[in-house]
Amino acid sequence: MKPNRLQMAMLAAMIGSAALVGCKKKEEPAALPPVATEPAPTAPAPAPMAATASVSAVDLGNAVGADMRVTAPMSSFAPKDTIYAAVSTATSDPAATVPGKLGVKWTHVDSSQTVHEESRDIAFAGSGVTDFQISKPDGWPTGKYKVEVSLDGSVVQTREFDVK
Repeated sequence: MKPNRLQMAMLAAMIGSAALVGCKKKEEPAALPPVATEPAPTAPAPAPMAATASVSAVDLGNAVGADMRVTAPMSSFAPKDTIYAAVSTATSDPAATVPGKLGVKWTHVDSSQTVHEESRDIAFAGSGVTDFQISKPDGWPTGKYKVEVSLDGSVVQTREFDVK
């Protein structure tokens, strides 16, 4: 049997294909697309601070004006004086209303006796003044006294005074 041209051409094509496949340069594996990662969790934004109220001053006197401020601050009183404590307050955010409890405790220091105690629920808004007072028509005993001002149950300011 004599090979014919067609067989020879087929044989040459097969040998050529085999040679090409065997000599083919090894291909690098295709680069994988980057893996999508979730961004690192971020800390939550801090919650806005709630507005707070504070006591900025306490003035004592024997008279107050229409604005509830003491007309003439003093620390010594006559036995028949009405004694006023004008408590100045402010809020950390002037536009906010802050509910709270403002209180006073009047004490005769010499006898350790509480003379009067009072508290009020207040809606603090910006700056303001609240006045408290004590009086005794038959006269205060002479001696040293103090008033403790509390905000929401905690003493925040103390003032001492005398009755002479």
